[in-house]
Amino acid sequence: MNNRPLIILTGPTAVGKTALSIGLAKAVDGEIISADSMQVYRKMNIGTAKIQQSEMQGVRHHLIDILDPGEDFNVVLFKKYALEAMKDIYSRGKIPVVVGGTGFYIQALLYDINFEDNDNDMSYREELQTLAAEHGNSYIHDMLAGVDPESAEKIHENNVKRVIRALEFYKKTGTKISEHNEAESQKESPYNFEYFVLNDDRQKLYDRIDRRIDIMLEDGLLDEVKSLVDEGYSRDLVSMQGLGYKEMIDYIQERYTLDEAVYTLKRDTRHFAKRQVTWFKREKQVTWVNKNEFDSEADILSFMIERLREKEIIQR
Repeated sequence: MNNRPLIILTGPTAVGKTALSIGLAKAVDGEIISADSMQVYRKMNIGTAKIQQSEMQGVRHHLIDILDPGEDFNVVLFKKYALEAMKDIYSRGKIPVVVGGTGFYIQALLYDINFEDNDNDMSYREELQTLAAEHGNSYIHDMLAGVDPESAEKIHENNVKRVIRALEFYKKTGTKISEHNEAESQKESPYNFEYFVLNDDRQKLYDRIDRRIDIMLEDGLLDEVKSLVDEGYSRDLVSMQGLGYKEMIDYIQERYTLDEAVYTLKRDTRHFAKRQVTWFKREKQVTWVNKNEFDSEADILSFMIERLREKEIIQR
């Protein structure tokens, strides 16, 4: 796949990627690969702000509605499915346009970063989960600090999943995951790519987030989550950890009032958007597209097309 064209359009949640991505894909004769950790799930439409068939304007989309909510999804699976989709798109002479806000997924695909587990032996993971449950999160975080202080500094003790993964990696390979990640991050991309980050004034973005959540609720978010719960999908599933789902489950299970659930959802979504922007600021070779510097979406699209021509990703 060396030097094959690849276009990325990312940015924080609710910034307006979906609408712009359709215009972009049509302009370059491309197909869209979703880099969203939640839109892969069937039956989860409202809370994921999933693009509907009627909005696609004939543009083919990949990695949407491919998993049951009971299945796990992670960066390893994303990369596997995305590479399969890219092979298919290239075979038809089209350009893949990767669209979504999960920066970790985009990085793995763009720089061909390897996150594969070494084996399927789960015994150490289960041992660590038991230690965390019995002694608290700080106990296993201290274990990590003992073998890989750099990772311990970066990973919060409450992020048990990542703490365990770092400890597992060290036990299985004898190498610190921080060193592995540093080496992987130095990789050059095998693609001729353009990496657009769509952004907006922070207050405008936060207002859009609040408004989007209000619309989700009007469109039946609560009923969507109730239906999933009734089908037996529990809060501890990867799918149900998504914003909008865990908060509504907390309301359904009477941990929150509805007002508290909505307040928490809006607050946490704003925090999530802020973290996304921080992530993209750390990425190399990105082109920031600040909406407040353009008069219209057509102007943004023209700017992007010109950039793609300059980099010879598309023909003049």
